Amino acid sequence: MSTVIDCKSVYKIFGSNADKLLQDSGGKVDAKKFQEAGCIVGVNNASFTVNKGEMLVVMGLSGSGKSTLLRCISRLTEVTSGEVFIDGENISQMNSKQLIELRRDKMGMVFQNFALLPHKSVIENIAFPLQVKGISTEQSMQKALEMVELVGLKGRENYFPRELSGGQQQRVGIARSLAVEPDVWFLDEPFSALDPLIRKEMQDEFLRLQGVLNKTIMFVTHDFDEALRLADRIAIMKDGIIEQLDTPANIVLNPATEYVRKFTEEVPREKVLKIESIMDPIDSSITDTIKISKDELVEKEAEKILNSSVPLIVIDPKTNVIVGSINSQKVIKVLFGDSK
Repeated sequence: MSTVIDCKSVYKIFGSNADKLLQDSGGKVDAKKFQEAGCIVGVNNASFTVNKGEMLVVMGLSGSGKSTLLRCISRLTEVTSGEVFIDGENISQMNSKQLIELRRDKMGMVFQNFALLPHKSVIENIAFPLQVKGISTEQSMQKALEMVELVGLKGRENYFPRELSGGQQQRVGIARSLAVEPDVWFLDEPFSALDPLIRKEMQDEFLRLQGVLNKTIMFVTHDFDEALRLADRIAIMKDGIIEQLDTPANIVLNPATEYVRKFTEEVPREKVLKIESIMDPIDSSITDTIKISKDELVEKEAEKILNSSVPLIVIDPKTNVIVGSINSQKVIKVLFGDSK
């Protein structure tokens, strides 16, 4: 699997003497000490990769550094130290012209503020970045129409932003960012301004789009339920530090720090964990013919497992090959702990 984003020891410290303080610290940054010295630590020694087609959700409370990290990786904010590579290219070393080309050709960005042009219609808003690239009006409008259909706004292409609901405006923002066919998609709390019902609909739409388009995505949110629902992997941040970066299942089952444990302690495990996450090795003694998919959530299969007096076979639905087994004791232990 190819790496698209490679973030190496990235620091972002705000303040006039940030460079000197970081140099003197030898990379061991204490956020409180830096604050006492008049600096704010936005990102503290972040290193990770994002693979092609992967969705990495970055989450944390307000002020944790998640949006700053996203802005560093897209170079909307200059890093204090460290390197960021997109498709093997060091974006820190790019000049303004190269950076503009990278953003035009490879990056899509969606922010909490929809930033739609009020005097332009839906289709004109979507076509705008294509016209900036020099694509003809006819071609850009044709592409914009395709995007309108993709995000479910057909029939509203001639509406103005003021005539749309919040969810519809957000779809326009998503369509506009997709029109340039980005390889990498950055989304900074894109649904946080929406009411819960529209937010759920937009998450469904987003998952559908990702299923079709298979983009490489970094998605920032402060909502853990949203992160669990969308992510291939989650990075949890606190005071600029990535406390843990792992799959949703591993973060819930094996929190790396006390901070992460507190984040996950209220999460209903059965809604997060897949059978694959808790299954045992293949048991050759099983003769029961009941089979369940490794990709199903425990919540969906729990009743079937708990009502069986023998372990069940777990299969890979793509190949129909047996990959493990699962029994009621294991489900009870994972869901309720050893004490039960």
